[in-house]
Amino acid sequence: MIDFSKVKLVVSDMDGTLLNSKGQVSSQFFDLFNQLKKQNIHFCAASGRQHNSIVSKLETIKDDIYVIAENGGVAKKGNKVLLSNFLSSKKILEFIPVIRTISGANMVLCGDNCAFIESKDERFIQLFQEYYHSFEQVDDLFEIAKKKSIFKIAVYHFDSSEDFIYPVVKDLHKDVLFKISGQNWLDISDKKANKGKALKKVQSLLNISKDETLVFGDYHNDIEMMQEANFSFAMKNAHKDIKALAKYTTESNDNYGVEVVLEQLLNSKSRKH
Repeated sequence: MIDFSKVKLVVSDMDGTLLNSKGQVSSQFFDLFNQLKKQNIHFCAASGRQHNSIVSKLETIKDDIYVIAENGGVAKKGNKVLLSNFLSSKKILEFIPVIRTISGANMVLCGDNCAFIESKDERFIQLFQEYYHSFEQVDDLFEIAKKKSIFKIAVYHFDSSEDFIYPVVKDLHKDVLFKISGQNWLDISDKKANKGKALKKVQSLLNISKDETLVFGDYHNDIEMMQEANFSFAMKNAHKDIKALAKYTTESNDNYGVEVVLEQLLNSKSRKH
């Protein structure tokens, strides 16, 4: 039996973790969240998604939670920005022509609550809207990169980001962070922009330590934040690297893996009182 009595902060990834395969948060989670709140336990959602997209999934509790979006590119509490890390336009302009050469790659420039795409692939555009609610379709991403502040480049491949995108871009720049954030997505961001660094910012604001933090994740973009928590849980559906890194495992995202652990956490707390 794990003793969760020290836990003061719960952090969860979204896709493949808190969200089921249909992209939904369970009603059970919202009930558990209200109980966490009564126990003064904070909650933080941490995702590669756009801030708007995360908040739309957690609409009823959005003012009570911390949100790490764009893989740590930005962190907010309500409308208050706690941290932001943009990728330099010089680096973006170097990546765009290379990514354009990759067959089947669809590129997204992720700005502050607006994403930009030049892809005309209807299948991609349909799917991409699940992750990016606010977006513009443009003729040339070069022009956007020159004018707009961008958190990251997200690249989607229908087969595998790890096999088809990463090998092409990985040696292009030493000074950026590459994150395979799902089967189909690869993110390119500033070296300082990862979920772990953003989580450290939230922890310092709340004066909460690694020993008091519980994290759930399933993919490579969760690695750094898992290292900032003594209670790290990999989902049953997680990538094998995450299972190897995490201290504990839980059920899959379709079997309420997050909720099962939160119930145990709340039981630990009630036993203490």
